[in-house]
Amino acid sequence: MIFSYPGTPDGKQTSVTKGPCCGDIYDLMLAVCEPFVALLSESTRMSEKPEPRVHVDLPIRVFGMGADGRPFLNHAKARNISQHGAKISGLETHLRPGDVVAVQVGDKKARCKVVWVVEAGQAERIEVGVNLIEGQPCPWEKEMQKTEQAPASATRVAPSGDNKRKYLRHKVPFPIEIRDPDGVGSHMRTKAADISGRGCYVETMLPLPVGRVLSIHLWLDAQKVDTPAVVRSCDGGVGMGIEFTGLDEATQERLQKQIEAMAAEGETSGNANGAG
Repeated sequence: MIFSYPGTPDGKQTSVTKGPCCGDIYDLMLAVCEPFVALLSESTRMSEKPEPRVHVDLPIRVFGMGADGRPFLNHAKARNISQHGAKISGLETHLRPGDVVAVQVGDKKARCKVVWVVEAGQAERIEVGVNLIEGQPCPWEKEMQKTEQAPASATRVAPSGDNKRKYLRHKVPFPIEIRDPDGVGSHMRTKAADISGRGCYVETMLPLPVGRVLSIHLWLDAQKVDTPAVVRSCDGGVGMGIEFTGLDEATQERLQKQIEAMAAEGETSGNANGAG
């Protein structure tokens, strides 16, 4: 038997095929209620305030590991920016959703995750949508501030679980030495892109695989400190996240204080240069 039930929000009749008694009641309730639930969900989505976006034509550099497994560096344009991401046009290298790339605007750099990819034709080449990785500073902050009515504040970062850490990461050029016990004579002297008392991120085109055990040498004031470490994240063509696994709490706190002092000194220097 067929039941026809009028009165759905779109004015259409809803038909339900008769089955067992309980099934009839359930199907009928579902048919009547489902359109209202859909309307309620749509109303909820419409009430959400969209994130402010700014249309720009901002020259940027994008680098990382392409879909072909090769490191790349492309000059491109950010066309649509927000505090948490952007649409990027003019890429020559094929990428895939989920890839991690680095974006540079002037001297500001941040790591992003690719969300979508579109072949945009000969003029725009490849377009991608990216979101800033949690904890990364917004590299186009100045461009966003130019259009905001509220007074500019300190550089914002993408919301992050990092901010719940006991030791916050700072973008300071902290010198470290990395030794790979599995690589004969393999070692690298470099500077961390960001660092805390618990670990750091090192930019490199050829990062080591996740789980690789390392030996890290760093300096606390004039004292050289050695600690075992392990690679926790690997972003091809961009860099790797390293956790210091052998520092006791007192040494972690000393390292964090030195990092914070360097960050404060860099901030003071930057403000002085800006005032000049």
